[in-house]
Amino acid sequence: MLPAAATHDAQEDGRPPVLLRLVLPLVLAGIWFVVFAIGGMSFAKISDLASTDRSSFLPASAESTEVQDALPAFLGSDAIPAIVVVERTDGLTAQDRAALETLAAAAPDLVPGAASSPPIPAEDGDAAQIVVTIPSTLDAGEQVEALRAAAADALPPGAHAWVAGPAGFTADLQEAFAGIDGILLVVALAVVFVILVVVYRSPLLPVLVLLSSLTALCGAVLVNVSLARAGIVVINGQVQGILFILVIGAATDYSLLYIARYREALHAHRSPARATWAALRGVLEPIAASGGTVIAGLLCLLLSDLTSNAALGPVASIGIVCAVLTSLTFLPALLVLVGRAAFWPRIPRPGTTAVPGGAAPGPSPRLGPWDRVGGLVARAPRRLAAGVALLLAVGCIGLTQLHADGVPQSQFVLGASQARDGQAALDRHFPGGSGSPTYVLAPASARAEVAAAISGVTGVDADGGLALTAQDSPSGSLPVDASGNADPSTARGPFAGVEPTVVDSRLLFSVTLTAPADSLEAEQTVRELRAAVDPLGAEVGGSTAVDLDTNDTSVADRTLIIPVVLAAITLMLALLLRSVLAPLMLLATTVLSFGAALGVSAWIFTLIGQPDSDPSVPLYGFVFLVALGIDYNIFLMTRVREESLLHGTRTGVLRGLTITGGVITSAGVVLASTFAALAVIPIQFLLQLAIIVSLGVMMDALIVRTLLVPALTYALGDRVWWPARIARRR
Repeated sequence: MLPAAATHDAQEDGRPPVLLRLVLPLVLAGIWFVVFAIGGMSFAKISDLASTDRSSFLPASAESTEVQDALPAFLGSDAIPAIVVVERTDGLTAQDRAALETLAAAAPDLVPGAASSPPIPAEDGDAAQIVVTIPSTLDAGEQVEALRAAAADALPPGAHAWVAGPAGFTADLQEAFAGIDGILLVVALAVVFVILVVVYRSPLLPVLVLLSSLTALCGAVLVNVSLARAGIVVINGQVQGILFILVIGAATDYSLLYIARYREALHAHRSPARATWAALRGVLEPIAASGGTVIAGLLCLLLSDLTSNAALGPVASIGIVCAVLTSLTFLPALLVLVGRAAFWPRIPRPGTTAVPGGAAPGPSPRLGPWDRVGGLVARAPRRLAAGVALLLAVGCIGLTQLHADGVPQSQFVLGASQARDGQAALDRHFPGGSGSPTYVLAPASARAEVAAAISGVTGVDADGGLALTAQDSPSGSLPVDASGNADPSTARGPFAGVEPTVVDSRLLFSVTLTAPADSLEAEQTVRELRAAVDPLGAEVGGSTAVDLDTNDTSVADRTLIIPVVLAAITLMLALLLRSVLAPLMLLATTVLSFGAALGVSAWIFTLIGQPDSDPSVPLYGFVFLVALGIDYNIFLMTRVREESLLHGTRTGVLRGLTITGGVITSAGVVLASTFAALAVIPIQFLLQLAIIVSLGVMMDALIVRTLLVPALTYALGDRVWWPARIARRR
């Protein structure tokens, strides 16, 4: 039986004005189709704008950034080193050495503007390396591919060649991200389509929802490409992948919420146009609040000193704005134009009950799954809440297994990696930091003291691991001893008369480390180097120092941003629910859920052989899970409050749970599935983020929102709305 007002609306014979049922929907749909068309053409451009250079994301104040900025004056350019390493297990032959000489001579022709070192043989005679510096103005991936092809063609059978070093790892990253605007989108959209078909059992409605979500993504790409060209935002492959998934998932979630309310309204209104306005009145506040909460959390990333973190805030926030706008304008316009046929074959008819136990004021004549869940909540709310909280607390134990202190650059790319294999070959035959030196920028007046301090650090190669940059040297450097003086053995020959380059009264030391340049052991050596030379006014940079500063900055960002996100979201919830106690309760449950998701994920990381994590993984996971997890509580609690004003809080909890149970569960499954699609990109960061967010979203949608929040709200009763007037009602 329908409420009297709904029955009256369902019996209305008058049609709404043509402006509402035809003109306005056509105009809105036309505008968004234009956005879809123009934004679709920007997809290729966003990949071109994406950067893979880690040093570009560090703040200007970072020590490694200051050294990086000074390198061109000493080296003549800010080129990226590529290390061509060749290995033959039974010793390099004369043919191998001749081929290497030819390859070294041909490198400047293969890579325009590049400089190449002569072949550097290993002491064991089984390997040799050539260092080719690739100008930063060129695409590193393309040049590395050219070097790999040339090495494969030049070497005799039996010799193995790889291109490693910073340029090699950059090329591998570019290759890994190559499918981000192809396979990632296809997988995400296919998964969402299958879920929507199962949820709606309709062939047309999933198409309309995906069209709306894809249009939101096109709008987000269009705006972000324009801002990136203007230098306002920074985009990398990581940000690009998260943007795609976040927009598709959020837009689909908002669409599910709107469609659920629209279906209810179609049971009460003959006209789809009138049903649209009724549905919009019901979802405007929760969708706007949900989007605002996610945006508030994302914009907190602007507080990050790490540009790669700060970049995600505005880029993803623009995506959420587009998702909210399409869900509240484009999708309603499409549904008005299509009419009830969008739900075929399960077409909602006016004058019937929309949701069992929900639309009618009396009890449901038959119990559905969410009625049974409501009965479980009502029977023992305190015991149920305590049991669920204890289960989540057990999951938090896994946090002791989380190692988010950084990962070697060689582990960034999953699966096959030419650069990683080449680095392993280098480690077998050369000092670990060979070809990727650490730089020490020192005052010229402290040359001897700095050289002595560097030589005294454990982890610095004691056999020729120290040199000064010298532009008039054939090799670009001058080997020096622990006192900073040229080795007497170099007084004659190619180094005769060579003096180190001095710029602004400073010298540049080139230091070879014994540990691989991308390892955590090398980062520890850089820490010790800094401690040794800092009192002498020297600074330490290079690729290892960049990795170290990136990790340290990520840890500092995490410590600062997480409390700010909590405060911002609590304030948003307080304004939405007109309460203080309810937001604190919701936030506590979401944080507990996040801890459990991160803890269980840490165990999973160990099981799949990826125990180490980038320091920004927990930060990104926190921002997404707290912001997105709160969404489901917003969807539930706004409906519970609406029902509580009419029926009291305890009845309102059961009615709100029954009405929203299906749509929120569907939304959680959709969002978890879209984030899981990130796992198709072979990047460790994205794989771990996919696991954390997918697991956490499912926990929020199926456990926290279904059991914990309803049980706590039922136990508190009207007091949950304190200090609002409803909290004082008996």
